[in-house]
Amino acid sequence: MKKVTGIGGIFFKTSDPEKMKDWYNKNLGLVTNEYGSVFEFRNSDEPDKKGYSVWSPFKNDTNYFQPSEKEFMINYRVENIEKLVEELRDAGVTICDEIEAFEYGKFVHILDPENNKIELWEPVDSVFTGMYEGKTTK
Repeated sequence: MKKVTGIGGIFFKTSDPEKMKDWYNKNLGLVTNEYGSVFEFRNSDEPDKKGYSVWSPFKNDTNYFQPSEKEFMINYRVENIEKLVEELRDAGVTICDEIEAFEYGKFVHILDPENNKIELWEPVDSVFTGMYEGKTTK
């Protein structure tokens, strides 16, 4: 079974997310939206299918990264999140919450050995295609 299939997102804390998004848009050409920037790529196993990763600045006072004290959180794209969570739980990995399902995918959070919070995402890329067609960083 495949587990992690790629990077789903990079999230980091900043004092001014809007200023950060504007700077990256102006200076590095990121196509930004209210959440950050959506990167579009092609699936190497199925090149006709698009995949997405998200770059997103958060305010310094966000609680979203807790219980981690770090300034960042990485989101990994995964397959079969329910089975993966079972395997992780059996291996003694800390599971922070229950799997949540949205139209664009399923999410759950875990902790690594140094208490870094990790977000696991089983994406529904076709929904992203509909939401962000023509509005992605390529």
